[in-house]
Amino acid sequence: MNMSIQSSAFAAGGLIPVRYTCEGDDRSPPLEWSGVPARTRSLALIVEDPDAPDPRAPQTTWIHWIVYNIPATVHALPENAARAALPAGALSGRNDWGKTGYGGPCPPVGQHRYFHRLYALSEVLPDLKEPRKSVLVRAMHGKMLAEASLLGLFGRTAATPGKAR
Repeated sequence: MNMSIQSSAFAAGGLIPVRYTCEGDDRSPPLEWSGVPARTRSLALIVEDPDAPDPRAPQTTWIHWIVYNIPATVHALPENAARAALPAGALSGRNDWGKTGYGGPCPPVGQHRYFHRLYALSEVLPDLKEPRKSVLVRAMHGKMLAEASLLGLFGRTAATPGKAR
């Protein structure tokens, strides 16, 4: 069985509801997964936008959320898990706003793609002290057993001063 990730809030390739973005409550969406390999000891989640700042001329991949050391026995994160409570043992990394936790879609222009990537790891990682994506990816090297991805789309409906991304 292949590992998969989905959300009850939006369909794969569908629009992310406003409540999970900077135009709404900026809550992390509910996520569920299945098909985690038996040898998995922990999971890592990276939510990223490869279309920043403009999908017609992307210049960077913007990181919205990093969570790692999610216990292998956990099969979901509820809505607003980033603020309410991550599973025991799970640790947060820094997003591209320089903060830990979830920062929802907030593109300055156009409709962007948001990939929710889940990694099954053969080990529990050490405390990486709020790592950026590059640090986490280096720590995961050689430990990835499987990967699953969920794509959501979002485009701003109105300018929200000072909150672009």
